[in-house]
Amino acid sequence: MTTQVFLIQAHKDLDQLNALVEQLRDDEFRVVVNLDRKCALDPAAVHPFARLVRDRVDVHWGTFSQVQAVLNALAQIVAEVPDFDKVVFLSAQDFPLLSNARLKEALARHAHQELLDTVAIGTGPGQWAAGFRYQYFYCDDGPRLLRTACRIANRAMRATGIVRRLPGGMRPYGGSSWWALSRACVQDILARVARDPGLVRFFRRCACPDEMFFQTLVMNSPFASRVLGQNFRYVQWPEHGARNPKILDEGDFERIAASRAHFCRKIDSEASAALLPRLLALRAA
Repeated sequence: MTTQVFLIQAHKDLDQLNALVEQLRDDEFRVVVNLDRKCALDPAAVHPFARLVRDRVDVHWGTFSQVQAVLNALAQIVAEVPDFDKVVFLSAQDFPLLSNARLKEALARHAHQELLDTVAIGTGPGQWAAGFRYQYFYCDDGPRLLRTACRIANRAMRATGIVRRLPGGMRPYGGSSWWALSRACVQDILARVARDPGLVRFFRRCACPDEMFFQTLVMNSPFASRVLGQNFRYVQWPEHGARNPKILDEGDFERIAASRAHFCRKIDSEASAALLPRLLALRAA
C-alpha cells in the first residue's frame, strides 16, 4: 500500500477546509492540516480525519513565515509517517477534481517525479524576471530599526550596483507555491536546512520566498532531474495583472473539467456554492 500525504495550509473558511478533508478521507491517504497560528479557526472543529501540525506559525503573506510553516509541517510528517510516496501541498481553498481512486493512479504514474512548477529566474528568454525578489533585502516583517537598516543598505547597493547572491553559488528558480514532492526530496530539503542555517538567513530577507525557496533548493539538488515542471493545479488568474487568483464559480466549470489538473483553486464555501456540486459530480464520474 502506497501512502500519500496531503498537507493543507489553512487560514480561514472552516466549512471549505472540512469539505476538502472529507473528500480526501481514504485508508491510503494521510491528511495533515497546518493552521495559521493567528487565524480564528478552532483546532477542535477541524475534521477528525486530519492530523494537526503542532508547531504553528503566524503566517504573513510575502514573508518567510510561509516557508517556515511548511518546514515545520514537513519535519512532523517525516517523523510521524514512516513511509509515503509524496507530500502534496495544498491550500484549504483547493478542491480535488479526481476521485481518490483516480488520484492514486495519477500520483502513481509520477511516483519517480517531483511535481513542481518551476522556471529559472533571470532576464534570458523563457526566464522569470524576478531577480529583485532576492537581490535586495526585504525586511517588512522586522522591527523598525532593521527595516531602516535594510532601506539604507538597499539604497547603497543600488547606487553601487551590488546585489545579493544566493549562498553556495546556487542558481535561482521560482514558481507556484503548491507542489507534490517525494519523501526522499523532502528529507533532502530538511537535511540541507539543518546543515546550512545560512539558507534560512538568506531567504528570510527575500520577497515572497514561498515562490522561490523550494524551487531553488530542489533545482540545485540531485532531484532536479526528476522535476516534471507541472503541479497539476487549475488556477484562473484575472486579467490586468491581479495579485491573487480568481475565486472560482459555476461559470468556470467547463474549463476546470477540460483541464488535466488534479486540483483546482481558489474555492470559497459561499462564492463557489453553485460550483461545488458540479465538482463533486465530476469526481464521481
